[in-house]
Amino acid sequence: MTLRNLCAAFAISALAGTAATAQSDFQPSTTVRQYAPRLVELMSSAQLQHLKLWFAGKSKNWELAAYELRQLTDSLTQAAILYPGIPVSNVTTMEEPLLSIADAIETRDGRKFAASMRGLTDGCNACHTSLGRSFIAMAIPTDQEPPANQIFSPSRKAQNN
Repeated sequence: MTLRNLCAAFAISALAGTAATAQSDFQPSTTVRQYAPRLVELMSSAQLQHLKLWFAGKSKNWELAAYELRQLTDSLTQAAILYPGIPVSNVTTMEEPLLSIADAIETRDGRKFAASMRGLTDGCNACHTSLGRSFIAMAIPTDQEPPANQIFSPSRKAQNN
């Protein structure tokens, strides 16, 4: 599945509002509760994925950027499905920035990537504001050191491709 298709699937999944439940003959214990991550956990993951996506794209590690975009899209989709109180319009407005980032990654266009990331960040902040959470403000990461436990530059092998 291409990044563009994945981002489009994000919007469709969010609009659906419910997740399909797999049927099986296996019945869990009646004392076991199904785990659903709290919204803060999903959004914390999305924040880290946003950060990593930025540094991967800035470093022109397009393979890592594509991976982080998929992870971010999955986190946002999961939030939209598990938390139907998030207005559909907030979710669908994220489609365009995600598609634009996917296009920038596929064409390896650093300028479009940066502009698209600004659009995504603005969309995050607009959603937070509409939910009365404007105190949660996202920003494009600065040139300060990225998380020190990951290498964002592409490997020499990837650079030669």
